[in-house]
Amino acid sequence: MSFTVEERGIPNSPSYRIFFKDKEGKYISPFHDIPMYADESKNVFHMVVEVPRWTNAKMEIATKDPLNPIKQDMKKGKLRYVANVFPHKGYIWNYGAIPQTWEDPAHKDDDTGCCGDNDPIDVCEIGTKVCSRGEVIKVKVLGVLAMIDEGETDWKVIAINVEDPEANSFNNIGDVRRLKPGYLEATVDWFKRYKVPDGKPENRFAFNEEFKDKEFAVNVIKSTHNFWKALVCQKSNAGELNCKNTCVSTADSPFCCSPDEAQAAVGELCPCGKADTIPSSVDQWFYYERK
Repeated sequence: MSFTVEERGIPNSPSYRIFFKDKEGKYISPFHDIPMYADESKNVFHMVVEVPRWTNAKMEIATKDPLNPIKQDMKKGKLRYVANVFPHKGYIWNYGAIPQTWEDPAHKDDDTGCCGDNDPIDVCEIGTKVCSRGEVIKVKVLGVLAMIDEGETDWKVIAINVEDPEANSFNNIGDVRRLKPGYLEATVDWFKRYKVPDGKPENRFAFNEEFKDKEFAVNVIKSTHNFWKALVCQKSNAGELNCKNTCVSTADSPFCCSPDEAQAAVGELCPCGKADTIPSSVDQWFYYERK
């Protein structure tokens, strides 16, 4: 199963979007139409790469927009870039989401005591390759970190691209600790402090900041997949989420998106043009004394 992307709008501007197509060239939603599993028998999952490693632009699947393209998050009318909190530069993994998952904001998690963050479940891919925005890769899940972000459960799955040259050496979270010493500690540190430059407090974590193992992580992913199923079957309140899709819902569903609707959604934006300049401030370091 292969996927391609189509860029629209002006890169590094509020108009920029990355739309997805299947192998026949049909527009699809990366939230709803890309299967969660790449190989269910081996627990290999698809991952939609939103943010390549070492970049700063806060790109994300636009869960409230038609066809859910990737776009850059906005805050107070400005494009959002994560700060470089010393010693980190941008994101320290390829960052993205597993399709066909949803952290239900109406469900209070037994382990974290908090409800979901209303997004697909996040993934930190730790392989060698720096991926591209919109790339759909197949990942092996290794573990998960339970972050509490402003009172919401925000799971962070740790995974590795199955095509990575070192993938066979990584089968559980302990392998990351053994073969990439310091990476897990840096991951906790990154998530704990990345919002401090915006004037927010450090994030908290369940399980005393400990990573849970592969089995636990896979069960969490499966539970978010069940929440997503309820969402697209109209058994859960979608709120402002856009659940239109071209492959999953039947023709009589209000979530079924026709080819003409899909084409219209893409056509609202101009073809991809010359990129705007990224502000030089994005490369600055941010220092503060750890608590």
